[in-house]
Amino acid sequence: MKVIVGLSGGVDSSVAAYLLLQQGHEVEGMFMRNWDSVANNDVLGNPDLDNPVCAQETDFLDAQSVANKLGIVLHRVDFVEEYWTDVFQYFLKEHEKGRTPNPDILCNKYIKFAAFIEEAKKLGAEKVAMGHYARIREASGTYEMLRGLDSDKDQTYFLSQLNHEQLSFSLFPIGELTKKEVRAIAKEQGFVTADKKDSTGICFIGERHYKQFLGNYFKPNPGPMVSDQGDVLGEHSGLMKFTIGQRRGMQIGGTKEHGVEPWFVVGKDTATNTLMLGQGEDHPLLFANRATVSDINWLGEKKDQSLTAKFRYRQQDIKCDIRFDNKILQVTMHEPVRAVTPGQAAVFYDGEVCLGGGFIDEVYMNDERRIY
Repeated sequence: MKVIVGLSGGVDSSVAAYLLLQQGHEVEGMFMRNWDSVANNDVLGNPDLDNPVCAQETDFLDAQSVANKLGIVLHRVDFVEEYWTDVFQYFLKEHEKGRTPNPDILCNKYIKFAAFIEEAKKLGAEKVAMGHYARIREASGTYEMLRGLDSDKDQTYFLSQLNHEQLSFSLFPIGELTKKEVRAIAKEQGFVTADKKDSTGICFIGERHYKQFLGNYFKPNPGPMVSDQGDVLGEHSGLMKFTIGQRRGMQIGGTKEHGVEPWFVVGKDTATNTLMLGQGEDHPLLFANRATVSDINWLGEKKDQSLTAKFRYRQQDIKCDIRFDNKILQVTMHEPVRAVTPGQAAVFYDGEVCLGGGFIDEVYMNDERRIY
């Protein structure tokens, strides 16, 4: 088949392209430019590179080096407008609501597996491929998504909004490999990306000082920081800069009155612009055993059942019961779970199969709604 690979300038997509060539496919690469650092007034710099524009160009040059090594064509496409409209505007609106969004999931849904696929089809692609640690299995005319074999790198959490049609047009060549095996192949092939560290931070925007980054788009909106006992402890500069369970950034040390136990964010009251704090990593207000989930993308049969879930990436699987309630998924955890955060994704699994997921709306401990 003719396969267009999303070459990002990283080691995973480099090896994905190599494996497809080894399998006999006609392969071309495509590098996505999704963020305009200058136009979006992002002048914060990068922890590793002095200029974020240079980081993007470095990735492109690395992708071009791999393409040259493999003897394949590399196309360069611009999805800046699509990313701003479909992903970043959502990111900002969720923060305005005091929620904690996950833009990487929408980036996959709307950019990597939508805009990218449409562009690849113009080039005659029969499939697209990405360097994700996940697997696809065709079953009875539909497509299932399975966890990557490397449990430490499994990325199905970030792919949970993909539908059957997107999966049917996609390949994940490294899903059967471990990260160690991928790097070994890259070294054997002499790829410039072989020892390149994995990218982190916001999808396509990269690593940033998060509070400063948000400061580019939001004016300071100070409000009180209040303990769970009602004591005013200080002032925050904006609820959007904090997330449930966060420990750092409050600038509250030990006091004679409260002792030295660390403070954590245990609630966010947007109605009064109040940041609620409690002491101790296992503070009772951090735990919940029920949640509602919306914007559901479901790959399996919609039925009430017992499954496992992840409420954040790298979290251990949580046993839960689910019930479909019109467009809302009612989720009851078998045990209380720490820091289940509105805006984050809830992703559901039946063993190795990822059934899809949605975004957390309301969080409860029994019948008491958490002020998140």
